[in-house]
Amino acid sequence: MAVPIKAGIEKIPGGMMLVPMLVGAVIHTTAPGSGEFFGSFTGAFFTGLPALLGAFYLCLGATLDVRTTPYIAKKGGVLLGSKILFAIIIGFIAGRLMGEAPVGGGVFSGLSTLAVVAALNDTNGGLYMSLMAQFGRKRDVGAYSVMSLESGPFLTMVTLGVAGLSAFPWQTLVGAILPLALGMLLGNLDPDMRRFLAPAVPVMIPFLGLTLGLTLSLTAVWKAGLLGVALGLFVVFVGGAVLLLADRLSGGDGIAGLAAATTAGNAAVVPAIVAEANPAYASAAGPATVLIASSLVVSAVLCPVVTSFWAKRVLGQDTLPPDEVTALREPAEA
Repeated sequence: MAVPIKAGIEKIPGGMMLVPMLVGAVIHTTAPGSGEFFGSFTGAFFTGLPALLGAFYLCLGATLDVRTTPYIAKKGGVLLGSKILFAIIIGFIAGRLMGEAPVGGGVFSGLSTLAVVAALNDTNGGLYMSLMAQFGRKRDVGAYSVMSLESGPFLTMVTLGVAGLSAFPWQTLVGAILPLALGMLLGNLDPDMRRFLAPAVPVMIPFLGLTLGLTLSLTAVWKAGLLGVALGLFVVFVGGAVLLLADRLSGGDGIAGLAAATTAGNAAVVPAIVAEANPAYASAAGPATVLIASSLVVSAVLCPVVTSFWAKRVLGQDTLPPDEVTALREPAEA
């Protein structure tokens, strides 16, 4: 008898990242010495996050096509640039208030500049493309090929540095983007390499989630509570307002902007990498990971609701099938 494990996990927003991460956190909380006890391949899961991430970003880079059309480059560039600029502004403000360390007590205990910047910097690509296929122009789906450049710790490191916080050596910055750049080179030089590497991207996500979870304590997850929800609300509503405005100013209708107002599952691994690169962020990494995981769930639930509401208002009617939406909004391109 078949058990629908995959289907069940996928019913949870970001489930392929979150469920394995929760399993890892349970193991780490109840049996923290398991890695040393078993050793070998099993033990490697407790310490192998950087290697897994390097392979993941290389495969992800192979999916990025530099030969994008002008429209896709413009749309993706506007959304990517707006997210980066907004994260820098918020990072600068938060950095002046909190510095590198997390808040030590009170309602905002555990909140850090690292958590906020990482949550803002990475978009849930699967959700964005799904919403664009349902509500937007078909070609808007392709804009994520440009936005994928935000994946990984590179932009978060740059943002923290620009915001005036602890900077990173140039070697670390180059090392953070090198796997993605190498993947892009391979994928664009040889389409067969792109087709070979691309399927590995979704496959590796649960392994990243498990390895990340093996560094977390459920006590920290419990403490995150409403603060993680608040971070998700900030990403969707405040970040969404900025992206909506940027989309409108660039000639769009705002639907793509709102659809990009999410936190990606990949963002949950960024704090650990940043802390490894710069010990100044070590105390913030654990709480930041938990807050980002909460933001992932909240934004994945709310973003479709907000985008649907705005799309209905813009289109002046209920949701249409993708082909009808495209025909309605792009008569000149038919």
